[in-house]
Amino acid sequence: MGIDAEELEQAVLALLYLNSFEEGQGKRASVWLFTIAFRSDRLKTHLLLHSPSMAETLTSPATPRRTNFALWYGLFITLFGIGIEFFYLFRPPQPIPHDNLASFAPALNNESDKPNIICILGEGLRWDELSSTGNKLTQTPNMDRIGHEGCTFRNAFVVNALCLPSRATLLTGMYSHTTGAVSNVEGKIPARFPLVSDILQKAGYEIAFIGKSHIEGALMDHHWDYYFGFVGQADYYRPRITEGIRGKYGPETLYEGEYVDTLLTRKAVEWLQQKRTKPFCLFLWFYAPHAPFYRPKDMVNDFNGVAIPKPASFDEDLTGFAGKPRAVADADNKIGWSEVFTDDPRSLEELVKDHYAGVQDNDRNMGAVWRELERQNLTATTAILLSSDHGFFLGEHHLYDKRLMYEPSIRVPIMLRYPGRVKTGSVSEEMVLNLDVAPTLLEIAGVPVPVEMQGKSMLPLAEGKPDVRWRKEWLYEYYEYPGFENVRPCRGVRTERYKLIHFFLEPQEFELYDLQTDPDEMNNLYGKPGYEELTADLKGRLAALRAHTNDAYQYKSTGLPLHGTNGMQSESGLVKQKNQ
Repeated sequence: MGIDAEELEQAVLALLYLNSFEEGQGKRASVWLFTIAFRSDRLKTHLLLHSPSMAETLTSPATPRRTNFALWYGLFITLFGIGIEFFYLFRPPQPIPHDNLASFAPALNNESDKPNIICILGEGLRWDELSSTGNKLTQTPNMDRIGHEGCTFRNAFVVNALCLPSRATLLTGMYSHTTGAVSNVEGKIPARFPLVSDILQKAGYEIAFIGKSHIEGALMDHHWDYYFGFVGQADYYRPRITEGIRGKYGPETLYEGEYVDTLLTRKAVEWLQQKRTKPFCLFLWFYAPHAPFYRPKDMVNDFNGVAIPKPASFDEDLTGFAGKPRAVADADNKIGWSEVFTDDPRSLEELVKDHYAGVQDNDRNMGAVWRELERQNLTATTAILLSSDHGFFLGEHHLYDKRLMYEPSIRVPIMLRYPGRVKTGSVSEEMVLNLDVAPTLLEIAGVPVPVEMQGKSMLPLAEGKPDVRWRKEWLYEYYEYPGFENVRPCRGVRTERYKLIHFFLEPQEFELYDLQTDPDEMNNLYGKPGYEELTADLKGRLAALRAHTNDAYQYKSTGLPLHGTNGMQSESGLVKQKNQ
């Protein structure tokens, strides 16, 4: 009797798979496996391949009777022993989801040892709007918990502070100038750049996207196991959302009466409740407090009577932005002036309190996710990463919105919780970027990071492993102009202490700040005596970063109106108008 090499390999794989089962399931699988042996002489042989001598004995044509006796005797003893153990275990057997040995081989790649992953993205969530990062007015226990049970990155930034480009970077691990997704107008991610979700799905993850994508095509050119999303703007109480299952998408549907983020979170929880055999990766990207912002009905009186501190730089507009470039002074993103669709931030107090209400709504939705994880006992096997697509001006420099390279615009929260790998309550001071999110998710999943990705995994930092080669400076870029807020395009370099900003359209202008002595960025040092050497060094670093990241992007005008015509149109409306 000979043994086919393929069957031998399958038998070995099956035995290994049995060993990977938890104790009770492994024994039940053994019973099931031996029942197959009754129906196959060759499988009987495979099940006794515990040593070369046994294999030689079993394959010898001279000993068929000894072989059959050994098989039946071994089977009897094994079943008797398992029966006794089952008697003491007092639990009924569970079915094993395979009906032949060959089906065990794929299960060796079973992702049961891989963590589930949840990626939470805020909309303009600032790094300092969480109570865990020092905010005295907001209460965010559910988002705080991610940092308390994991690592908080205190110096986290985006490389392009605008919705679409930032989200494209987060999904691809690539700079805007690399993918070409540089603005809310030029927003397509070419097919040659795989999304982190695509890679995770090929590695065996079940993937879902729920929320605002802002990517051209709303990410529906990708095969999501579950999708519930929209591209850009949403009505807070009458959103139009598309739902899809396994890459098949239905029509856009109007949902009336339920607050948009409550709806998104409910869909996320319902998806988490589904039965599955694979690890999952959920992208839950909130919409609040995107403008024009409407609060949840039960929060309309939140922060009533609470005093809002005025930022130190709030009155710069009264000096005509003395010392700053005209690119800053002439931009439209000012409190009392900026208008997006029907939203006009008329006062500092209105702006800040509305934003805080949106953040606290994010937090209670995060709480719903926590409760579902706890209900299913999944907290120990689920990694959670929290971040934001950009920061947001809340009156600093009298500004609103984002785009400019000042700290409130480019800084974001990044917190990573990964039980068993990341120490609770840990902190990293290294400069991390939204560019690093995709590589981090891949390393969490145990998937190789493509060499083309321009970010680096943050997981080693979160684990407390020092990296002397970690970045000491990084490149910022912004290109959407003219258009909403009319912020002129710029590039810049930020080091641990200094920042150089270059508005590269004619007439070219620069800003230079010492963040150690001037954290509010009120004293532009560019062109002042004594800073010539520092300026030259930073310009050299900026050029080197562009070369290192293969930045050959040539700015192109958006073709959008410059001033005065954007007040009654939405961003998405202007983009649609442009593309027609």
